[in-house]
Amino acid sequence: MSIETRFLVISDTHGQLFDLKEAQQANADVVIHCGDLTEESKIDEFRITLDLLRQLPAPLKLIIEPELVTRNFSSPGEPRRLFEQAKDAGIVLLDEGNHGFVLGNGALLRVYASPFTQSLGGWAFQYAPGEEHDFAIADDTQVVITHGPPHGIMDYTDSKQRAIARAKPLLHCFGHIHEGWASKLVSWRGPPPIIESEQQQPPSHFTHIDNSQSVVIEKLSNLTKGKFDDADMARIKLERAQAYARKGHCSTSHCSGDPHPLRPGSQTLFVNAAIEGRDDSLPTQPPWIVDIELPKAAGLSHVPEFTTG
Repeated sequence: MSIETRFLVISDTHGQLFDLKEAQQANADVVIHCGDLTEESKIDEFRITLDLLRQLPAPLKLIIEPELVTRNFSSPGEPRRLFEQAKDAGIVLLDEGNHGFVLGNGALLRVYASPFTQSLGGWAFQYAPGEEHDFAIADDTQVVITHGPPHGIMDYTDSKQRAIARAKPLLHCFGHIHEGWASKLVSWRGPPPIIESEQQQPPSHFTHIDNSQSVVIEKLSNLTKGKFDDADMARIKLERAQAYARKGHCSTSHCSGDPHPLRPGSQTLFVNAAIEGRDDSLPTQPPWIVDIELPKAAGLSHVPEFTTG
């Protein structure tokens, strides 16, 4: 038996106060924040975002954060203490690994989380191109939460496979690239090949995705004026962006009976939920509300988080 489950997905809030009035009424089962809660890793910025998350009525709020560094804090571990104090509001800071939850609606949610992002900057939770990092996503994972996007960057494993293409979760949420705000339902071609030699071309999401069967739900270029847009197209895009602003979010549903029901094992819904915009015409990008079906937690009642790895 499957249970319809609603996710409110945000990322890259960078210590901003932003309007979630409409999203508060979405009755989400789970809120996901994909990282960059702050701009400068200051304690006050963490407090602002945690206070914002407390206002959301969802019973479970899952967070990853790549900026838990100590250089800007009065004492080591201070941000983690703030997260510990926020547990009474259902806020859970996820360390890297596989986690499991029984939700209030009776569904079983298995999550893989990682704050690691490939970078040349040398910041906390980042690694340089060419370095190995094993994103060990469990085979039964339904939702993957990372800070950075997956396209050939975030999911190269020790076995020389792309972890997302191998695991094929129902949903992969991320942010980091603000101008990449979008959602796409991806259909996979089949099992990714294993690299047997250094000369063999590494697999990419291009080689694994069946683009003819994949659907773009929404993307930023549909909302902001492009270099070659005429006045009519610019007006259409502005009206589209204003409609989302009034609504307070962008939503997509992939349950049984929807136009594009999500096929487990064959499709993954990718969501870039960066809130902070890069364009003056859209300084705040809308959060995502996502409806998917999760399996029922057979024989289990409401229990605390359990870890599967």
